[in-house]
Amino acid sequence: MSLIVLSGGIDSTTMLYEYRQQITLAVNFNYGSNHNAREAACARYHCQLLGIELVEIDLGFMGRHFESSLLAGADAIPEGHYEDSNMRSTVVPFRNGIMLSVAAGLAESRGIHEVMIANHAGDHAIYPDCRPGFVEAMGHAIAEGTYDHIRLLAPYTHLTKTEIVARGKALGVDYRHTYSCYKGGEKHCGRCGTCVERREALEANGLPFD
Repeated sequence: MSLIVLSGGIDSTTMLYEYRQQITLAVNFNYGSNHNAREAACARYHCQLLGIELVEIDLGFMGRHFESSLLAGADAIPEGHYEDSNMRSTVVPFRNGIMLSVAAGLAESRGIHEVMIANHAGDHAIYPDCRPGFVEAMGHAIAEGTYDHIRLLAPYTHLTKTEIVARGKALGVDYRHTYSCYKGGEKHCGRCGTCVERREALEANGLPFD
């Protein structure tokens, strides 16, 4: 049995579908980002569709106390590709470390032996808590810090978003019910780093950007 950290974006939604036979619980975190509410709505949609329980956890202290353009409103979000140095401002300090710690505690409380996260290769350039070294270290900490030696699984670590979308397309994932834009508007802006990557991945697989 597995628990998945589900944002409602492309990567974690694809993982939800690909591993749905083993996933018994999904957790969505509200940490005060511009796009949390729209992502959470997508997470609810897919969990309801697949009959998977979703737990929503408030991490609002991050939005109040951490520094990141992702927490500072749409106007603070830079435009450009993920790999551009200006995208560093969107880093939320140790976000995945915090979320995975909570997810591990939730998993052990529920008797679930695996935690899944959908970090991918496109994140590595900017986000230190998405890199292979972090995943390996955090996996070791989670295993050592739980009686059940809970495993951290990150099967998309070395995949690009284009490769992830290819998997999702084969699984029939409806990406219209996913959200990516860091500005958090009603429609994807198409210019921020995550929108640029979303467009490239979808169009490379013959799917519309929306």
